[in-house]
Amino acid sequence: MAVISGGRELEKRLAEIAQKANRKATVRVGFLENATYPDGTSVAMVAAIQDFGAPSRGIPPRPFFRNMVAEKSPTWGDSTAKLLMANDYDAVKTLEQVGAGIGGQLVQSIKDTNEPELAESTVARKGFKKPLVDTGHMQNSVSWEVTES
Repeated sequence: MAVISGGRELEKRLAEIAQKANRKATVRVGFLENATYPDGTSVAMVAAIQDFGAPSRGIPPRPFFRNMVAEKSPTWGDSTAKLLMANDYDAVKTLEQVGAGIGGQLVQSIKDTNEPELAESTVARKGFKKPLVDTGHMQNSVSWEVTES
């Protein structure tokens, strides 16, 4: 970071920062609307069923998404601020990095979720005991999108 001395240099630098910071952008992270299974089923719908459960279908909640947000979101503000400064206040570049980071945290949460255990019939069908992973399609569908407004 450059050292700024004097009123005019400071005013100029603050004006530059204000202009860059005025560029509005939004990031969305998760299972975006274009993510579907080969049969057309929405990945977001399957993820929501897994996260909240579907008692009428014998699917218990496996709150991988909610737990990740609860655990990780307190750090997102400070991380974003540090990235914004490191990126010279480029909101789009910063939010691309933020989206990638949160997306990685979501994938890791899918990998780390092992409870409740699967029903024996599900294990027999899949051939393994890992919840939330059948073909890997949901995990591979985690995505992020930055839009400027």
